[in-house]
Amino acid sequence: MRIPPAAGKRRAELKSDKLDIAEPGESRVLFVVMDKKKLKAAVLGLKEGGVLLECAAESPYFDITAVAEKESEIAEQTTKQYQCEWFDDYRQLVMSGKVDCILVAAGLYSCEQHIRLAMEKGIHIFKLSPPGRNFSQAAELFRYADEKKVTYAVSAQSRYIESLTALSESIKEEAIQKFKLITADCSYGGSGRPVWHNDPELAGGGVLLRDCYEIVDFFVGTFGLPEQVYCLATNNAEDKQKRGALTEDTISVMMKYTDDLCGNLVARKIEGTNEGVRIINCYGKEKTLVLSGDVLQISDDNGEAKKKKKFSTGTELLLAGTLDNFALSIFEPQENKLICSANEHLKNMAVIEAAYLSSRTGMPEEPKRILEYSG
Repeated sequence: MRIPPAAGKRRAELKSDKLDIAEPGESRVLFVVMDKKKLKAAVLGLKEGGVLLECAAESPYFDITAVAEKESEIAEQTTKQYQCEWFDDYRQLVMSGKVDCILVAAGLYSCEQHIRLAMEKGIHIFKLSPPGRNFSQAAELFRYADEKKVTYAVSAQSRYIESLTALSESIKEEAIQKFKLITADCSYGGSGRPVWHNDPELAGGGVLLRDCYEIVDFFVGTFGLPEQVYCLATNNAEDKQKRGALTEDTISVMMKYTDDLCGNLVARKIEGTNEGVRIINCYGKEKTLVLSGDVLQISDDNGEAKKKKKFSTGTELLLAGTLDNFALSIFEPQENKLICSANEHLKNMAVIEAAYLSSRTGMPEEPKRILEYSG
């Protein structure tokens, strides 16, 4: 995992054509603000896309031209606030010819065909993670975008979480081969989620796919593709039949990288709260790294803390970074590559797919085979 440029950082300071935004002690990074270049953007799905819309509206790279939402009350409020056009039909929005890109917050079950139609018309797509309900769908959307020569970008917010990127860099500085066990213990609030998240057919998966994507990206970006994945998944439904009709709210994913290195991800969704907890422990020969929330602590082999640092990155800033990276990759593709490529996203999805397959077969599965199957 590489630390990305600070696209979207300190947007309030973007007042001139060129701005040096480096912090004291950091390398200087120059960003070009293209006042005359803005993408005419539409947001598809307002119920799940409130923060996405806010971040795009505050960006110097987007002009919110339209929104697409079937519920009239929220759509009317939004169009008044942002002075944009409202479409209650996704297809009409795509066919209108009024946008350069579509920012997708709606579930793919409701809009996949419209995304494909948009790609045919040369419209770029930005989607909140995950990139698909399953590996096959994600691979096909990336392939289709490449065929139509448009960008299909997926939010890679983990690349902008300073604590995660600092942990990844610390592991690499120590040398990955010095670490033996990596564990991630995560809980996520379940309040306010759309009902379709509970439907395996519509959502594709539960807490692993919908909540742990950034943690999977951390594992894959730091350690590469695991050789084998073994998974146990369940939910709080009363009986086996009901459990099979709902996405998982509890999961344990064990990842074998080598005979000397393994990882374990345990995650749960907790109803009745919006709060979440993330603790990552990295056990090495000489040091132990612990990331608890946004606090990174490095201890020696005796457990004595040697270094501690607190990070702070808000949700809006994380999304702002990925949105700006998307826009810059369109304006200046040679100088600004997507911070997370299609290939990297597909590796993440291969691990998730292997985990779900393992939960059904009861056997370890190999993500590499899933990638090879996709060609």
